[in-house]
Amino acid sequence: MIIRKMVHIKCRSNYYPFGAIKRLNFPDNLVPWTAAFNEYNPPEYNSPNLLGKPWADPDIADPKFHPHWNELDGAVNRKSHMGVYPVTDGKPLNPRGRTGLTGRGVLGRWGPNHAADPVVTRWKLCDDGKREIDQSTNLYILQFCAIKRRDSDEWALPGGMVDPGEHVSSTLQREFLEEALNSLESSPAELESNKKMIANFFTSGNEIYKGYVDDPRNTDNAWMETVAVNFHDEDGNLVGKFRLNAGDDAKSVQWMDIDQSLALYASHSLFIQTAAMLHGAHW
Repeated sequence: MIIRKMVHIKCRSNYYPFGAIKRLNFPDNLVPWTAAFNEYNPPEYNSPNLLGKPWADPDIADPKFHPHWNELDGAVNRKSHMGVYPVTDGKPLNPRGRTGLTGRGVLGRWGPNHAADPVVTRWKLCDDGKREIDQSTNLYILQFCAIKRRDSDEWALPGGMVDPGEHVSSTLQREFLEEALNSLESSPAELESNKKMIANFFTSGNEIYKGYVDDPRNTDNAWMETVAVNFHDEDGNLVGKFRLNAGDDAKSVQWMDIDQSLALYASHSLFIQTAAMLHGAHW
């Protein structure tokens, strides 16, 4: 398992992608909360679509809302993989620093929003069944199951949010079933077959990342965190049975060669790079 710390970039773009709100721009050296930035006065955005949703927190000004920051708050996990985060004026602060936007944006939770990302990999094979080698590195080429997101049209891992009280292992299986195998529209027989197949394949995996995600949805007061787990089919006999079929938040799905030229959603390029390094594959 790897935790890396770096300056976040994707959550400091000129515009917040899901509200057309202009972020306050500033240099990297002013990202940390410890850096003096007296004139820092970013705009605030809270998506009206979150109000009244059973899976989302209330408005932070709601007098009935008394969250327990940095704790397990009932079934809602408000702990961070990054350690204890500061809380100022009743609002949690992004552990990676300023983003140029306050509020919670389109994220359901104030503070950490927990997700899980399955990194499902196999070796790329030639027509003769042998592993394909990249000529530039002389290393075998690894492939991963990639989905194209409906909201941003970017390629990504088939991950999603951890439901309150849900174990990460259950989230990994559920999200792969929904986004890569379209379980929500499968027949009962097909769904049961896929569930058994995934449960068997997902019994063992390598946790390759646990922590903060540089996600474009992040704000000063709400951010994404994830656990990424690599499930690898060494001989290709298991994942070859997967009938990939995009569903839920995915508009398409495919096996994609892992290469450093890939531009993926949020921090997903980091996760597939880590998987490639784990298997000694081409990058």
